[in-house]
Amino acid sequence: MVEDAPYEVRDILITGGAGQVGLELARADWPADVRLHMPTRDQLDLTDADAVRVAFAATPFRAVINSGAYTAVDKAETEVAAAFAANAMGPAILAEVTRAAGIPLIQVSTDYVFDGSGEQDYAESDPVGPLGVYGASKLAGEVAVTTGNPRSVVMRTAWVLSPHRANFLKTMLRLAADRPALRVVADQEGCPTSARDIAEALKTIALRMIDDAGAPTGVYHFVNAGSTTWAGLAAEIMALSAARGGPSATVEGIPTADYPTPARRPSNSRLDTFKITRDYGIAPRPWKDAVAEIVAELIPETTR
Repeated sequence: MVEDAPYEVRDILITGGAGQVGLELARADWPADVRLHMPTRDQLDLTDADAVRVAFAATPFRAVINSGAYTAVDKAETEVAAAFAANAMGPAILAEVTRAAGIPLIQVSTDYVFDGSGEQDYAESDPVGPLGVYGASKLAGEVAVTTGNPRSVVMRTAWVLSPHRANFLKTMLRLAADRPALRVVADQEGCPTSARDIAEALKTIALRMIDDAGAPTGVYHFVNAGSTTWAGLAAEIMALSAARGGPSATVEGIPTADYPTPARRPSNSRLDTFKITRDYGIAPRPWKDAVAEIVAELIPETTR
């Protein structure tokens, strides 16, 4: 005879489980009554409405965190359909199905919805104006989510870093192992942000929305505190790595014009996080602390 479970299981669907944020969501310390479902893209195609409905019919999900996305910013300029399918159609289907199920949807978005021309940290209410296809597709996803499910949160973030997958921090360490000097863009400013911290913020929001039908909804910003340029971030990475006996190189700041890319990047990606602290009690730690934690994980003390 099998005894009844001491608690009701709360099933949460997480998409994009193989990405930086998804991997950290899997590693997060969830309550014992939470059961995560993290299907691969092959197991659940978010652009297939029928497949999504079948998945929801099979499992009584209590919330959905959509951290999956098409993130190839430059390739999106020529792969417009693929970018919009993943970043707009998928969220639209999730919004429709979660609304029908009466459950919250938390959508991860990006600083690329802004054109970067503002001089202040961007608030959630500031006008949007994406410079390229990627930002436009993510903005379309935001609109689909916020209009498709009134119990939804869109959480914009930026400059995501982690010990996993490909990201700027890991690229800098890899290049420093082979080059004495690195030329890095110095006229784009933003907020380096730990994927682990993003996952913790998403966890906090999801659990609150499950337990409280009146939990705040809408658009929020989450990034680590403070800001720097790409060159400033690279210099900090090099200093942290050198201190641990890892690869290091000198960093030369260059203008964006010297590093042309197919997609234009916003020159100002700084996001204001007052609202998420006010409504959800989430207070971001300084970006330097977050970066130091990642470098320490990638370069253990034993390498000294």
